[in-house]
Amino acid sequence: MKRFVRGDLDGFIGLALDNLVLLLLISALCRFVLGFPEALVLGTVLPGAAVSLLAGTLFYAWQARQLAAREGRDDVCALPFGLNTITVFSFVFLVMLPAKLAATAAGSPDPARAAWQAGLLACFGTGVIEFAGAFVAGWVRRHTPRAALLSTLAGLALAFIALGFLMRAYAHPLIGIVTLVVVLIGYFGRVKLRGGLPVGVVVVLLGIALGWTLGLAPTGPLPPPPKLSLPVPVIGALLESLRFDQFLAYAAVIVPMGLISVVGSMQNLESAEAAGDRYDTRSSLAVNGIATLVASVFGSCFPTTLYIGHPGWKAMGARAGYSTLSGVFIALLCFSGTIAHVAWAVPIDAGIAILLWIGIVMSVQAFDATPRAHFPAVVVGLLPGLAMWGSLMIKAGLRAAGAGSEGGPGITEALLPAFHAADVWAEGAFALEQGVVFSAMILSAATVAIIERKFVVSAIWMLAAAALSATGLMHSYRYTGADTALNLQPAWTFVYAYLAAAGVLLAARWLTIPDDSDPAGGH
Repeated sequence: MKRFVRGDLDGFIGLALDNLVLLLLISALCRFVLGFPEALVLGTVLPGAAVSLLAGTLFYAWQARQLAAREGRDDVCALPFGLNTITVFSFVFLVMLPAKLAATAAGSPDPARAAWQAGLLACFGTGVIEFAGAFVAGWVRRHTPRAALLSTLAGLALAFIALGFLMRAYAHPLIGIVTLVVVLIGYFGRVKLRGGLPVGVVVVLLGIALGWTLGLAPTGPLPPPPKLSLPVPVIGALLESLRFDQFLAYAAVIVPMGLISVVGSMQNLESAEAAGDRYDTRSSLAVNGIATLVASVFGSCFPTTLYIGHPGWKAMGARAGYSTLSGVFIALLCFSGTIAHVAWAVPIDAGIAILLWIGIVMSVQAFDATPRAHFPAVVVGLLPGLAMWGSLMIKAGLRAAGAGSEGGPGITEALLPAFHAADVWAEGAFALEQGVVFSAMILSAATVAIIERKFVVSAIWMLAAAALSATGLMHSYRYTGADTALNLQPAWTFVYAYLAAAGVLLAARWLTIPDDSDPAGGH
């Protein structure tokens, strides 16, 4: 397999744009929410993130070429890899900001450094969990139905990639709809552009031109001249942060984020296998954890992860080169200090159609790669991700209306009656948001077992849900005033509900008789 093919340019644009957006988000959150000095952000945090991205993308490109050589194929696509969106927000608002506020209240002369070190601890702890999880994920994969693994990813892709970017596309319809149509023609129309131009390149160039014409770019004033910022290990600061008392203070965030990353990465491997590329579970997840550990060693507070979307990148013709190109490109931007200049010149809207298409392909794969009889389980697995997206939209709307801000009402249980009056059961969405990966996978797996009349197996999945709810890893949440957050306390209502469901399933063996007269279930 060649190191670079034409489709790698399309894949590179999508993956690099996704990571670029997150790096810009990290920069903004660190400076304006956490109060990090610019030297810390541009000189340590972003270069540290770039090192971990480079290490991971180079490994997964090499891994793809090894698989291609071993199987004698030239169509292997590398696993997409990048920053973890969920942990970015979780670590900023649930670890680093509380650490800063606590340091400020204690009279610390440098609260920003205290927040940064808390972030290093969280990143390091997540990396350890990711690495350790590599040695058990294979067993979990073997005992989990494909429908459960793929539908969970599809729900998140449909909500956070497809719906999220569709809203943005329709916010600026001239650029959003036009570039989306070009993407649909190029990738779904089974045609090639004249001149052999890659679809992704054409989409981004068209998007940039429309963005400048419509005034969406340049964004803000021209950034100052770039400054070289090579990555430097921060071993001393990391060791100083590794305190048991501090770990206990933030374990309620670190442990779930690490576990969710392991499960999500495992699901991405299943998605790649369904698309034809079977990668080793242990080495793939181990390197994922190592890359996160590398991030913490070089001063980044933000874990990396295997990305949703392998089937999409493969369908657009990407192989191994897109992974290498993305890692090198992001590293050069962060090391050279030019990341702000690219963001100034290239509007995000220029490439969102490609990411939206990847979300669509992920949703299609959940049905395409599972038996038709399991389609109901796929739909069940889609729903928790959509509910989580709804939860985030509810809270974003409340904050936009002033809830959670200084002087405004808090996001509390007192708001629920107003939602109930509108037939919106927000507390259900809040509960599904916490541990959404577990909820989706378990509900879908239990449904597969029911479809196959393996009621005891389905009951075991319900017992697993009860156990996770009892530990607080599922459905347990607390109000923070401006948000709802994971609360590692038993969610007893859900524990009892899942136990009761398990009892019903165990009794179903004796209370039902097989009926194959209507496979469609009466619909």
